[in-house]
Amino acid sequence: MTKISVALAVFNEEDNLESCLQSVKDFADEIIVVDGGSEDRTIEVAKRFNAKIIKTNNHQIFHINKNKAIDASSGDWILQLDADEIVSKELGEEIQKVIGMETDIAGYWIPRSNFFLGRFLKKGGQYPDYTLRLYKKGEGRLPAKDVHEQAVVNGKTGYLKSDLLHLRDRNFSNYIQRFNRYTDLFSSQLREANIRMDFFSFINYIFVKPCFWFLKAYIRHRGYVDGFSGFIFAFFSSLRFPIAYLKALINL
Repeated sequence: MTKISVALAVFNEEDNLESCLQSVKDFADEIIVVDGGSEDRTIEVAKRFNAKIIKTNNHQIFHINKNKAIDASSGDWILQLDADEIVSKELGEEIQKVIGMETDIAGYWIPRSNFFLGRFLKKGGQYPDYTLRLYKKGEGRLPAKDVHEQAVVNGKTGYLKSDLLHLRDRNFSNYIQRFNRYTDLFSSQLREANIRMDFFSFINYIFVKPCFWFLKAYIRHRGYVDGFSGFIFAFFSSLRFPIAYLKALINL
């Protein structure tokens, strides 16, 4: 029989992890959890689902720990998840179906539905938010260079139809915390790339890039259809450019 491993990297995820693991427990042959030093009940929750737990340090590039979970998995297929994601019943059934098929496909893109401030976003370029999360053992891995990168799969890839539910930002406080971490990382990348801190760069990051992004997400991709949530998402997404630039400028 074809076996599937569910691989996660976590840090202080006691509020999310149980729902995530509950959604995969009926079809996962093993659950691998790499913990970056959680100080809450994350490990206790993982143990209730008989997860194999690997303790390590927490890294700014969180994908380093995701790769550790992937490498520790022994199944024929690996489903890599975040703790704030839930596998819908339909997606679980579809996954079981495709991994049992004789095929030359090495990985599958999964449509993801992102929850933001009270609703699942359907516009603004946020749906379907395809993510490459299901791949054969030894054929998929993350570059571990950027927070928004996709896995690299050796071989052909296909597409699943059922949604992965991403309960990303249930309240604004959680969003701001994540936004702050991301802009910290973005600013570090700007410094490493030796971004110029001159007048033209200042205008580009403070005015041009955020205005372009907001108009793209809110107007071109019709983020306004998602109401207030769509506006806030487009607006704060555009602010990542000036905030990261100013953080890089201040920390030079």
